[in-house]
Amino acid sequence: MRTLNLVGCGRVGKTLGYLWHQHETLQIQDVLTTTPESAQAAVAFIGAGHAVESLAQMRPADLWLMAVPDRQIAESAREMAQVLAGMAPATVFHASGALSSAVLAPLRDRGWQTASAHCILSFAAPAAAVQQFAGTPCGLEGNVSVREALRPIFAAIGAACFTVEADKKVLYHAAAVFGTNFLPVLQALAEDLWHDSGVPPELLPRLRASLLRNAVDNVLALGPAGALTGPAARGDIALVQHQGQAVSQWDPAAGEAYRSLSELALRLAREGSIRQD
Repeated sequence: MRTLNLVGCGRVGKTLGYLWHQHETLQIQDVLTTTPESAQAAVAFIGAGHAVESLAQMRPADLWLMAVPDRQIAESAREMAQVLAGMAPATVFHASGALSSAVLAPLRDRGWQTASAHCILSFAAPAAAVQQFAGTPCGLEGNVSVREALRPIFAAIGAACFTVEADKKVLYHAAAVFGTNFLPVLQALAEDLWHDSGVPPELLPRLRASLLRNAVDNVLALGPAGALTGPAARGDIALVQHQGQAVSQWDPAAGEAYRSLSELALRLAREGSIRQD
């Protein structure tokens, strides 16, 4: 069984490490995080591996997953290239959705095989993510041979792999942000507006549950255009403008978001109408 070292092991690293261990796909070897305590916690969650305190303590492995925050990947790659200079090159990949494998250039220049693998899943909590992972799309980018080597490793834990071109990764990741990360923001805005307009606080959880559930069910059943409702879907431009002004007075940034999203909703409504004709 091939070995895997984890450099960084937060929510994504814990989830993938746990799944690879449970499916007996990879042997989890050394785990390095920001503190010895968090490394120990990661090992405990995964159920395998050895917590280390520095790169110098990490043993050679077949695969290295760099699961650190995006802003730390370039520096981590430089540090690995320096500290592990005496180690035989291996395969290293990172888990960022927005960055390409080019950020691993310091390692690539020393003979390492590089790639990136991004799973389109909300890793809010590892315990939940491991239950939700089956069927998750996974975008692979980088060295062709590495992509092909990673494909069965991810497929073994239920991922549906596909190739992403390096110059499209930013747009690819932006799509995931639109699809997941903005939903909590929009829901928080809605609840603040309801609160300020007099909706009793005890009703907010009920509104949250019913409207979100109905919206998701409609999108799944009808597609985005078919699920669209509200003034933009009806083409009520006057009401869109009036509400936009009111929201802007309440909060300028929210008002700008309302106007922009309404423009996109109007475009989606028109496109949906054209497809039906």
